[in-house]
Amino acid sequence: MAQHFSLASCDVVGFDLDHTLCRYNLPESAPLIYNSFAQFLVKEKGYGKELLTVTPEDWDFCCKGLALDLEDGNFIKLADNGTVLRASHGTKMMAPEELAEEYGRKKWKYFMSDTGMACRSENCGMYFPEIKRDPGRYLHRCPESVKKWLRQLKNAGKILLLITSSHSDYCRLLCKHILGNDFADLFDIVITNALKPGFFSHLPSQRPFRTLENDEEQEPLPSLDKPGWYSQGNAVHLYELLKKMTGKPEPKVVYFGDSMHSDIYPARHYSNWETVLILEELKGERDVKPEESEPLEKRGKYEGQKTKPLNSSSKKWGSFFIDSVSRLENTEDSLVYTWSCKRISTYSTIAIPSIEAIAELPLDYKFTRFSSNNSKMAGYYPNPPLVLSNVETRTTK
Repeated sequence: MAQHFSLASCDVVGFDLDHTLCRYNLPESAPLIYNSFAQFLVKEKGYGKELLTVTPEDWDFCCKGLALDLEDGNFIKLADNGTVLRASHGTKMMAPEELAEEYGRKKWKYFMSDTGMACRSENCGMYFPEIKRDPGRYLHRCPESVKKWLRQLKNAGKILLLITSSHSDYCRLLCKHILGNDFADLFDIVITNALKPGFFSHLPSQRPFRTLENDEEQEPLPSLDKPGWYSQGNAVHLYELLKKMTGKPEPKVVYFGDSMHSDIYPARHYSNWETVLILEELKGERDVKPEESEPLEKRGKYEGQKTKPLNSSSKKWGSFFIDSVSRLENTEDSLVYTWSCKRISTYSTIAIPSIEAIAELPLDYKFTRFSSNNSKMAGYYPNPPLVLSNVETRTTK
């Protein structure tokens, strides 16, 4: 595999919508998500009203990169070898003795279970109606640099895709707000209700594409034969259309997304597409003040009752990228890479904090890709996370 990756070498550029092209105002949208669930549980399921009150400590518990052990009701943080680094029963963190008794130093039995469908629902409760009522409160408009970049890709002859699991009407609302009323001119193919990761992974029985009329799904299509707006579908039939549109037997596709589960892993594993991970933690780690970046155990600590940025480290769970593990008594703790960190370098071509971070680069800019031949930090642009830089500096001294 080549050491470098360039958009100029790609025939097709695809995008996820939520948290990729459409960036949310997280301090507003995250509480809305929580309150939507909490009100449902309290009003419909009879849970206690204390769920409606969230403290800074509660927000600190919310952290990317965790897995849920459904059998025992535990949230767990995994190392890159599948062992459990930290765990909580419900929201109560397990002490080291409990952790050792529950999981020991063995690989978690469901480790690497990357496949499977996520449950979904839309346009019910309070979340979607509230976004539709006041999109300006919850969404960031795309900067002009990103709009110009999309047009530049289009003018360079690239086929542009939008593939989202959101429904057609919600997709249209978001795109109009973030890109403008003429957003449809930017994309050759728009696929809504894609039900990722199944869009990529349901082989060999592919879900058919459906046409749309007034945002309502119509009869299934046996194949995809022209550009346009569609619902559901699958990557196999899409790729056949891309072959026709490009006139190439193996057009090169790159896909931008924020979800390892729904976007990056399935697009790389099943379709062998190039993948660009939108990783907000890159921005968060660089925005931490120098005095807060070391030592590791102090990262993400609150100042008074301030709520930490949602893309920063958790005091309870530690860094998204690394953690420490005790090996033997009276020995120094060892630093290990997390499962999340390993997946990034395994399934992503590169990782960036946002599309805006690369929008002003020339299309033939050569990014250093993640690969087994490069450093674990090679694919992060513009800079690797500080915690990984600190680890590499420490191990090379």
